[in-house]
Amino acid sequence: MNKKLLGLAAIAAAAALLLSACAGEGSAVEPSAKPTKSATDSWSSDTLNIDFATYNPLSLIIKDQGWLEAATGGKVKINWVQSAGSAAANLALRSGAIDVGSTAGSAALLARANGSPIKAIDVYSQPNWAAILVSKNSTITSVKDLQGKTVAANKGTDPYFFLIQALEKAGVPLNTVTIQNLAHADGKAALESGRVDAWSGLDPLLSTSIVVAGSKNIYDNPSFNTYGLLDATEPFLSKSPDLAQLVVNAYEKARAYAIQSPDKTAAILAKVAGINPTIASNVIQNRTKLDIDPVPGKAQTDVLKIVGPIFVTTGDVANQGLIDDALKNLFETKYAKKADPSAIG
Repeated sequence: MNKKLLGLAAIAAAAALLLSACAGEGSAVEPSAKPTKSATDSWSSDTLNIDFATYNPLSLIIKDQGWLEAATGGKVKINWVQSAGSAAANLALRSGAIDVGSTAGSAALLARANGSPIKAIDVYSQPNWAAILVSKNSTITSVKDLQGKTVAANKGTDPYFFLIQALEKAGVPLNTVTIQNLAHADGKAALESGRVDAWSGLDPLLSTSIVVAGSKNIYDNPSFNTYGLLDATEPFLSKSPDLAQLVVNAYEKARAYAIQSPDKTAAILAKVAGINPTIASNVIQNRTKLDIDPVPGKAQTDVLKIVGPIFVTTGDVANQGLIDDALKNLFETKYAKKADPSAIG
């Protein structure tokens, strides 16, 4: 069991008095070029639809600081759309509701393999954001005990694939477990109300459940998480490479901000997620690695090669060929390679 999560139990009593209602869910790149646009210049589009998510702290910083609005000088309307999870972000990307969205690597690969025209343009985090929880009075103590039980998980997201890998590692046949496909917040509620036996959850919701509801972590494995990827639709990249570069520039400015100011970052997360600052601080400082290379490449490919075949086994993708093609075409590295945080001002 992860010691960081164990530490949360120790702060539960103190935090309980301060908690409000729960809500849903790198090194900084050196400047490589002078800004190519200023707020007074023209842009390829007058609208940018972009998501923010509590599982993507860099998105919260950018939105909070208003960098995109300032950089475009009001010439581009920035529409912020909240993503409740990778599955929701993928749906919004595929429908065209957003141009840029936050997903786990596994979710991005799944979407691409099933025909969604997306490219990963930046790696926003290396998180340890998934774990399997049971209720405080549960007699379940290990993944092996999940055989014959009902587990909540949001299909198409890292916690779902985390669960699949955990069951396989424990030797529990997938067909012996009933998986309820619930959005992350609904899965948390189902666990705490006793409607499911376990929940494969996502931070900051899972850390909140531990502190507030006394939920217990029975399995935690950072190697099963597949990075946080910033994805953009191919039509958007074709039409608005200038705005795509602006977004990545802002992400790398946000990375430097988060690394230099973890307390301020945690405060922003606490405010948006509606959680106690102590929990938010633990998520940012102990369960989210932001000081990483933002250029998608080998590290992400290696972990996705492990997860990819699971999609075929579970029937989420028709065949391995689709996985291989998706992985070969998923990454667009030029934006992160050219990232210039100073262009944001």
